[in-house]
This record gives sequence, structure tokens and C-alpha cells, in this order.
Amino acid sequence: MRFTEEQEELRTAVRQLLRRHPGEEAWSPLAEQIGVAGLAVPEEYGGAGCGAVEAHVVMEELGRELSPVPYLGSAVLATQALLASESGPERAALLPGLVAGATTAALAWAEAGSWDPEAIRAEAVPGPGGGWLLTGVKEHVLDGARADTLLVAARTPAGVSLFAVPGEGPGVGREATVPMDATRAQARVVLRGAEGGLVGADGDGGRVLRRVLDLGCAALAAEQVGAAARCLELTVAYAGERVQFGRPIGSFQAVKHRLADAYVRVESARSAALGAAFAAAGGARGPELTRLAATAKSVCSEAFSEVAGEMIQLHGGIGITWEHDAHRYFKRAHGSSRLFGPPHWHRARLAATLGLPGPVPVSR
Repeated sequence: MRFTEEQEELRTAVRQLLRRHPGEEAWSPLAEQIGVAGLAVPEEYGGAGCGAVEAHVVMEELGRELSPVPYLGSAVLATQALLASESGPERAALLPGLVAGATTAALAWAEAGSWDPEAIRAEAVPGPGGGWLLTGVKEHVLDGARADTLLVAARTPAGVSLFAVPGEGPGVGREATVPMDATRAQARVVLRGAEGGLVGADGDGGRVLRRVLDLGCAALAAEQVGAAARCLELTVAYAGERVQFGRPIGSFQAVKHRLADAYVRVESARSAALGAAFAAAGGARGPELTRLAATAKSVCSEAFSEVAGEMIQLHGGIGITWEHDAHRYFKRAHGSSRLFGPPHWHRARLAATLGLPGPVPVSR
């Protein structure tokens, strides 16, 4: 699995832009100058016609900088949910703005700490004028407090379906939460008879969400790899500068072993993440993609947590101060490990695709 010259140029462009535009201010130039919001969108909808590998490249670079831009929530989850749904007026109305980065959308999906479509209890009933009225509570909605549109998963008599709900519409209550990782904006959304339009086919939301879960896990795994690699870079550099007993700590055999182990974890995680990305780009779907995406999410979550922990340990006291970024990576590692379900849930999903026995635990 090799990146093309164009994909490497994309990486360079994103990295340079993030250095010039730190924090949230990076979103507009990322969308306008590089077109990241439409990279994985077919050309017929105004996108670049690329795929999961290009999204992997972008997510790696965003992970390195712990960037707070709404790429994962809007350009991956929400946009891919629209693309996975049957064509309809809502998709045609929403995609142009999302592709241009002029608007953002958030996928309101998780309930009671679970990302399993079977756990959805929010309800939708027919409303006046052919619309729908939604009631329920959604948690961990990425960038949900500021998104222009909410794509809400709710149950109808036909099953789980998706609905487009204006973020500032009547009956919509949004509250920004305070997660451990302050660089990943999340919200709690309360719907009390909120008006929404059906996206795709009624009852098709479960299939769409399973597809989005796999693509989201593949993208998040890439972010975890980028962040873990940055942790290792910073720690190796510090080990060459920090002197104890008259010599750099990186010259001690015990430290060398720990850094070598961290390197193996990062590269193993990179292989798992790339496997999922290239499979998705190659058209993999269903159990095949689930197997690779679940593997990537589990492996990359644990690798990032371990490497971020080593970063704290090898930096010593400075690693837990506000003056150093180590604690920020450690918090991102913890938060991303739980996002879309913890590693043990994804291992159970993997086992299910292999036909292995055993119950699938909840994704809390």
C-alpha cells in the first residue's frame, strides 16, 4: 500500500496550512484552498471524486495537530451518511454547501453512550405538510452545537431512518458538553417535536449508519495514527535533549527499548488504518469493511493510548503541565478511544464478521 504523488502533495499542503492557520481558523482555508470538505464526494455532486485514502491523509495531519476543525463530524460522518442514503431532495439541497465548506452538518446518532444502530430510541412521526416530527435525546454529537444542519437517526414504524433537521429549528435544544478532550467539540441534542425532512428511504437508516460507522472508524484510526506518530516524534526529540547523570536520557538502554516499543505500536497501527482506508477506497462493503474498520479502530485506539502514556512518562513532570502539549495528546487518546465505541466492542464486531461465537457487548 503506497500513497500516490498527488496524495503526498495533499499531505504537504494540509500540513503547511495547519502550521499557518492554527486552531479553528484553519477550516475556511482547508475547505476553500484545498477543498478537503469535498475530497471524498463524487464529482457529480461538486466534489473531487477521491476517496477514503485521501480522507486518511487529511485525518493523519489533523491528528498530528489535534486540530479542532469539523472535518470528521461534517465531511466524513454527515457527508457520507448523505451519500450512503438513496438520492432525494435533502441530499441535493445539503451536499453543495457541505462540499464547499460553506455549511456544516452533524450526525446526531449516539444514545446512552452507544453507537449501535439497534440502540436508537428517538422517534419520528408524520407531521404536517409531509414532514416529520422528531423526539429524543442524542449524545456525543460532534460539532453539534454549531452545525447548520443535524442529521438525526430516529425510529419510524419502518425502522431506523435519517432526517435532516435545521440546527436552529423549533423544538431543537443544543448544549455544548465539556469533554475531557477540549479540542473535540461535542454536544447533547434534545428534540421535542422538531421538524425534519426524511433523508433517503424510510427504514433504511440502519444500513446507512453501519456503513458510516465503518467509514468513521477508518477515518478516526488515521487520526489516531497521526497523533500517535507526533507523540513519538516529540518524545524522541525530548529524549535527545533532556540530560541526566551527564548524558541525554535517550542514550540509556531502558529508554531506547521503550521508544522502540512505541515505534512498533505506531507502525502496526498505521498498517491497520491503511488496510481499512485502502479497502474502503477499493469498494469494500459489508462484513469485509467492518472486519478491517473494527480492527483498525481497536488497534489504533490502544496504540495511541499507550504511546501517549509513554510520552507523559518519558517527559516526566513537564508532561503533566499546561506548558507542554503532552496532556492534550493524552486526553485526545482517551476520548478517541471511546468515540464510536471502545476497543472491546469493535473486537466483538470483528468476531461477529468471522463467525465466532459470543455476545456482542454494548458500545459504551
